[in-house]
Amino acid sequence: MARSFKVLFQVVLLWMAGLGAATQFAKIAVPFTEVSSLYPEFGDAIGWLLSIVSLIGALLGALSGSITTWIGPSRLLIFGLVLGGLVSLFQATEPGFYVMLASRVVEGMSHLAIVVAAPTIMAQITVGRARNAAMVLWSTFFGVAFALNAWIGLQIVDQFGLSVFFALHGGLMILTAAILALCRIRIDLGEPGEFNWGWRALLRAHARIYSSPRVTAPPIGWFFYTLTFVSLLAILPGQFQGNTGSIVAGLMPLAGIVLSWLAVPLMLTYLTSVAVINLGFALGIAIMGTAFLGCPLTYVAIGLFAVLGLVQGGSFAAVPELNDSAETQALSYGAMAQMGNSGNLLGTPVLLAVLGLTGVDGMLVAVVGFYLAAIGAHLWLARRRMAA
Repeated sequence: MARSFKVLFQVVLLWMAGLGAATQFAKIAVPFTEVSSLYPEFGDAIGWLLSIVSLIGALLGALSGSITTWIGPSRLLIFGLVLGGLVSLFQATEPGFYVMLASRVVEGMSHLAIVVAAPTIMAQITVGRARNAAMVLWSTFFGVAFALNAWIGLQIVDQFGLSVFFALHGGLMILTAAILALCRIRIDLGEPGEFNWGWRALLRAHARIYSSPRVTAPPIGWFFYTLTFVSLLAILPGQFQGNTGSIVAGLMPLAGIVLSWLAVPLMLTYLTSVAVINLGFALGIAIMGTAFLGCPLTYVAIGLFAVLGLVQGGSFAAVPELNDSAETQALSYGAMAQMGNSGNLLGTPVLLAVLGLTGVDGMLVAVVGFYLAAIGAHLWLARRRMAA
């Protein structure tokens, strides 16, 4: 019983580290209007403050599994939390735009370290049903963080300003690192061996991952999901008047979490994980179609994020379903980090540009195109798996 409680405490603590990592996006996306007011002369370039944190993950995500083994997941996680905390404390000084942009690139190192190391540790300290529950909990960290930031973070910003908000985030990241260090979680991932940082190693890692229709399927679908998740959370609430935006910003990720928890485990007893993913994308397309039939945008936004919960849960389940060995699973999770960061990096600037040129309707059409491409990619990779 004592051991079970200890493991539960550690899992929750690791999940809290994930909340800190997700807040690295949410602290810009949720108070996006307030952040934009800090740099009024930079216009659409403000979108890069949100997405550029993904740059490091987009470049090094394919190597992240090897990096984790080489450094050790516990040390890597604590490093990521401390670095992220210090960067957030620096951002509380509200530096100039280009300095803030550079700090967001550094913050990307912290983010990648956390999102790779924390689930690796979770998978090692849990077994059986406890492991499944832990990974489902982990899959909610982004949505929960955005909901908490919409409900609590915005109130902090309104009452005390962005500077206090950033400082609070930094302090909580460092506190989480300190508690994790006291826990002294030790896991054995085997001998790390020699690690190469050269271009050849990077190219070999990419070739190995993206030549496999099993390893690459979850990351490719995840790219199209992340291309719209953070960006729509940042953009859609701004289309509403008064307090409606903050309410919708909180309900959007929460709707996805609820449907993911309630529906995905049941659906996976009857459908493959890829089928669940494609169903989520297809339902998202259908819900966005209702916007052109007169359905209020508030309902469209919440409904869209509800069905995207199927994509979220199905994508994490797809990795072990499609890949038998721990090695190929690690490769697939590393590629998910890379594709997720690539989607986050591009999503907000792209959709802001489309919004400026075509309005909300044009932006929704673009999102429909992304989801059709996701379904097509999954069907093509499934055909390749059958032919192999």
